[in-house]
Parts: sequence; structure tokens; C-alpha cells
Amino acid sequence: MRITAGGVGKPEMARIRVRVEGVVQGVGFRPFVYGVASRLGLAGFVGNDGRGVVIEAEGEAAALDCLVDALSTQAPPLARVERVTVEPAAVTGLAGFTISASDSSGSRTVLVAPDTATCVDCLTEMADPGDRRHAYAFTNCTNCGPRYTIVRELPYDRPGTTMAAFVLCEPCEREYRDPLDRRFHAQPVCCPDCGPRLRLVSADSALMAGDPVSGAAGLLAEGAIVAIKGLGGYHLAVAASNEEAVSNLRSRKHREERPLALMVPDIEAARRLCVIDDVEEALLLDIARPIVLLERRSDAGIAASVAPGQRGLGVMLPYSPLHYLLATAHPDPLVMTSGNLSSEPIAYRDDDALNRLAGIADAFLIHDRAIHTRVDDSVLRASRGGPLPIRRSRGFAPAPLTLPWEFPRHVLACGPELKNTFCLARGRHAFVSHHIGDLENHETLQSFTEGIEHFRRLFSVAPEVVVHDLHPEYLSTKYALECDAELLGVQHHHAHIASCLADNEVADPVIGVAFDGLGMGTDGTLWGGEFLVADLAGFTRAAHLAPVAMPGAARAVREPWRMAAAYLDAVFGLQWPDAPTLKAFRARHETRLDQVLSMARAGLNSPLTSSAGRLFDAVAALAGVRDTVSYEGQAAIEFEQLADRSEPGRYGARIESSSGLVHGSDLVAAALADLDAGVAVPVVAARFHNGLAAVVVEVCERLRRDTGLAAVALSGGVFQNVLLVERCVAGLEAAGFRVLTHRRVPPNDGGISLGQAAVCGARDRLSC
Repeated sequence: MRITAGGVGKPEMARIRVRVEGVVQGVGFRPFVYGVASRLGLAGFVGNDGRGVVIEAEGEAAALDCLVDALSTQAPPLARVERVTVEPAAVTGLAGFTISASDSSGSRTVLVAPDTATCVDCLTEMADPGDRRHAYAFTNCTNCGPRYTIVRELPYDRPGTTMAAFVLCEPCEREYRDPLDRRFHAQPVCCPDCGPRLRLVSADSALMAGDPVSGAAGLLAEGAIVAIKGLGGYHLAVAASNEEAVSNLRSRKHREERPLALMVPDIEAARRLCVIDDVEEALLLDIARPIVLLERRSDAGIAASVAPGQRGLGVMLPYSPLHYLLATAHPDPLVMTSGNLSSEPIAYRDDDALNRLAGIADAFLIHDRAIHTRVDDSVLRASRGGPLPIRRSRGFAPAPLTLPWEFPRHVLACGPELKNTFCLARGRHAFVSHHIGDLENHETLQSFTEGIEHFRRLFSVAPEVVVHDLHPEYLSTKYALECDAELLGVQHHHAHIASCLADNEVADPVIGVAFDGLGMGTDGTLWGGEFLVADLAGFTRAAHLAPVAMPGAARAVREPWRMAAAYLDAVFGLQWPDAPTLKAFRARHETRLDQVLSMARAGLNSPLTSSAGRLFDAVAALAGVRDTVSYEGQAAIEFEQLADRSEPGRYGARIESSSGLVHGSDLVAAALADLDAGVAVPVVAARFHNGLAAVVVEVCERLRRDTGLAAVALSGGVFQNVLLVERCVAGLEAAGFRVLTHRRVPPNDGGISLGQAAVCGARDRLSC
């Protein structure tokens, strides 16, 4: 909006009322507006309310135009301005520009900023021996620090955060009140005199003497396990080069083989461990400071048990002042893994952490700033020149995905069982939660229910419809069924494709390729290798992998050799040939193989599945990579890691035109023939990946001929596999397709809740 004034001579005065919506609280927006308005000689005020920031400004028309332009073009680095609305107001003639008290009345639609890494200015202060915040572990300003994890309620003011317990000292109060100071209205502002304090305690909670950070660094150097309270919960840390210490951590934590994340002081230290390209460097240095999955160097010097069976490492840089201080005191790489026992949610309350982690940690580096919401670290990979989210959590949640369509009703999407997130939606915003985890125990279910209630309060969402997966035994489904609202069941793989469409802001129909571990199909079988013709509102199952038995049901997920047996049975029936690979396979499983085959043939506890994830398991087990796994998807992950990226060969598979069945058993048979011929496993792995990608392209080309669709969406946990993604995308683009992949939410089940919400919104819009 342009404010014009007529006449000649003395400029005419005007007054406007401006509303700014988006991530505009807790990011220094009010002091920014104050500074701009003061420089322009404007009068009026700026304040927070439940919808964002409200401004009234009075002055010359040209100055008012400059102010409105600056709101979008010069906003603070952590702000995300979504909408600026301007309307005229009555001129008052009052002088001066002020920051007004927040208005907590009315509905709350303001957005909350994620926690962000410590900024350069704060790090400079911490490094200065003459600064009053020298080496202070809670240094922050309007451009950095805790946000979401400390917010109890909105508007975002200190009394509504866990910093309310700390009364500002006089110097901090001056900074907080000084419009020219970097900490002007920075709600977590504090210093060593008035803010949180560190302490180092033993496993039995006894206070340990000396500087807490130096003491913790010394213990880590000696091989101890130290629990460290971060922004969103506790980490368990050990020296990453100490094999005995890492093995002790695994044993005490009951985390057998899943890779452990590392923290290093800076990007140079990361380069000493891993090969890092420009995209990966940008991800590491992003203000979210995620864990980034990188290719390790052969001379990395990291204990073998940090990431067994992996060619890569998960690496992150320090993101809080405490982490920076610890990395300075202990500059060698540290394992920094979630503070929990395997399958439990991360500990974030001090009493709970001291109780639950006492059998794991030798000492605790803790502080007295409460964490209101537990939030795990985010995990990303680089793919196709950008990010591929694996886990979207700290640094990203609770920032919403802004979509180009309205949700006619308030929606709660409860997500899946594994890698759970939930999603609340209203207006054009989809609020995908932080990572909740696998809903397999009471503690994680409680975290799920508490998280939903917190989101509902923060974002003023009163769900009119609750969306759930079709699987009746998922705890997320059972939660939905107990809600007092209209219910909507959404098929798992349709939700995957809808998630990818929403991620890319696409509503048009596509060919959706949904490859994952398992999901309940509309026919009661377990799907997972699906080709759908879909839009946001609905889908048709157009083709899929031919179903095979899952002998032992869930046990087949933990024991991939069972899937190999089922696929071999599909290839050979009752008469297995006398081949070297099959002899070796029989020898490994001779005590149980016949029983498992009989179970599968009889359909006893052996549900049918079209899962692409289980196909990966079968070939990996047949190749001797993994007969059993200690975490979901381990066999497939290690099979990808082994693949020879330079191998051009590929296996083929029959595709039935009439039924749309894709015979994954042909890929198994081809891999078996190569293994019997002495072909190296890395080549077999590459040919399998190349062959499956070629199948994807061929099926999509057939579906394009039938439907005219020229866009393909790739989703599902199997598409965390960067090698498969790259091969599929290259083949599809060469065939003239537009290819949609994930960029903002994970392709795995962590993105399901967004897809569920998107389906609900689309169906509502059709019925309006």
C-alpha cells in the first residue's frame, strides 16, 4: 500500500495501522520496527498480540511507505514475514514512537520461532575475557538462542517462557529496555549474575567441584560418559575416538548398532572426518544446525563402533553456547547421542534424567533453565543439490509449512506408529510437530499426547476433524478414535504421496511412487511397493510389487533372512536348485528354514506384503549383508552403503500389463545368479538399485500412456536411499517427467501427518 498526500507546501501527515503476520515474535521484530520508525521520524507504537505484530505509525507519507517496505525487505534474520496488511487510521498528533505492552487477549494465530544456533555477535562476547558474558553458557540475543523449547504460552514474552524464573539484573534490564541494544526485548536475555547456572554432578547427584565445563571435558578425555543438558533435552556424550567408551555407551544405552551422531567444533574439524561439498557445508552451517549425513574419510580416526557397517557419519556443529564451550575445552570429536534408553523418548526434565540416565552416565552437566518441550536433533542428507530431511525437529519445528490452499476446518492429523509426528492445520498453515518417535510405549505416547495439547494451545487450533491411519492397532489411530471430533481414515501410501505434493505445493494429479516398509492397504494386506495415480483428495492403486508372504509377520522385519526365504520360494517353489549361494543360505538357517517356509506356504502368521523395503531386506540377506537387524531398515541401509556407484549394469523385472504386478522376485533371481557367478556384492547391490530404478521408470511410462500424467512424486522411507532417488530421478527426467521429491518434510513416516492433513483439507475444499 502506498500512502499519498495531496497539495503543495507542508507535507500532509497520515497515520496507518499495520499488522505483520508470520514468525515475528521472539526474533527482534519490535525493536527492529522501533529502530526503523525512529530513523524515519515517525510517531506511534509497535506491540505483540495473539496474531503477530501490530504497528500504528504516523508521519509523512513517504516515510510511512519506507516503513512498510522495510517490514518485508529488511526484517531481522530469524523473522519470516508471511503477510503485511495496512489500513488507514485517524491522525492523533502525538509525538514519539514506543514499544507497547503485549496484548494477550483474543485468538492466538502468531507463529513461534524454532530454536536457533548462537550468532557470531554472541560468540564474540563469549570469547572476550573483558566481556561480562565471557564463557557464559546461556548467552543469547534477539538473533539467536532458545525459542520453542522454552515457550509455555503466547504472546512470546518472558513471563510466558521458562525464563520467567530468572529476575533480570540491572545491566540486563538496561539492555532489555534500550531500543538501541541488540538484546532489546530479547526474552531469554540473562548473564552470569541473573541467569541460569551450570553444575557438574556425579551419577548419584553429588556436586562435583571446579568449573563444570572443564570438569566435564576432563571426564570425557578419560573415557567417561557424560549426560549433557542441551536445548531440547539431554545428550549422552563420549570421546568419539575412544572405542572402549563408545562400546560402554552402546552397552549401557542398549543401542546395539544404530549409528551415533558426532559433534565437532567447526567446519574445518568436520572436513577432517568427512568429504563435504558446498551443499553439505551449507546444511552444517544452517542456523538450525542439524545432524548431516556425510561420507566419511578413510583416515577419520573415529571408533569403529560409532557407525558400524556405514560408509558415512552423522555430524553436527555446536549450536548452543554450552556446546561451544565444551567443544573448546574438548576439541576432539564427541559422540552426542540422545539421552535415553533405546526406544524411550529423550529425557528433558532434570529429575527424570537423573533417574533414567543414572545407569548410563558417569556424570551430568546440567543447568537450572527448564526445558518446556523436548525436541530431538534434526537429521538431513544432501540430495539433488538440496536438503533431504530424514528427521525434522530442532531448528525447524514448530515453524509451519505455509501452503497455497486454505484448510476450511481446523485439522489434527495423528500420523503413523513409527517415526511419529502429528500435524495441526488451520488457515494456510500446517504445523508439523517435532519428532515424537516410535509409539511403542507409554512414555512416547505421553509425549505424543502432551505435544498435541501444547500445539493446540500455542496455535489456537480446535480440531473439527481428526485424521488417522487405516491400521487399527496403531496407537496414533487409537488416540484418534477417542477424540470428540469427526474422524477421517487416510490410507498410508496416499498420505505419503499427499505429503510430497504438499511439500512441493502441488495439487494436480501425479503418478505417485510410494516405497516403504509397511502400511495397511485398503484391501487389508500390507502395502509398500505402490504406484498410485493420485491427487490430494484421492488415489487409484495402478500398479504394485507382487505380494509375497512375510513369515512371522513383524518378526520378518527384525529377521530379513525370512523375507529372502519367502522370495526364494516365490522364485523356485518347492524345488530349490543346488546353487552355491542357496547352499550357504540353507547352512545359515537350516534349523528354522523348513519351518519358516511351511509357515509362509500355509499362510500361518504370514501376511502378504508388496513392500519395497522387504524386497531390499530379501536381497541384502541373500547377499550375506544382514540376516537380522537391530533397527528398522538396517539391512537396506547397509546394502545401499555397499553399492558400487560406478556400476552401470541393472537387473530386470517382469511387469504385467493387465494387473500392474511388478515381479520383484525377478530382481531376487537375477541377484542370486550373479552371486552364484562370483560377482562382488557391491556390484550386485548397484545392479539391484539400478534395476529397481529402471522398473520405476518403465511403470511410470506405462501409466503416462494410460493417464497422460507427466509428473511423478517419490515418497516413502525407501526414498531416504539417495542412490535409489538419484537413479530414479535421472531416469524419469530423461524420460521427460517432472519429478517431485521431499525438501521440507521427510519422505519417511515423519512426513505422513502432513499428508494426512493435506488429504483432509483437499476433501473439505471439494465439499465446500
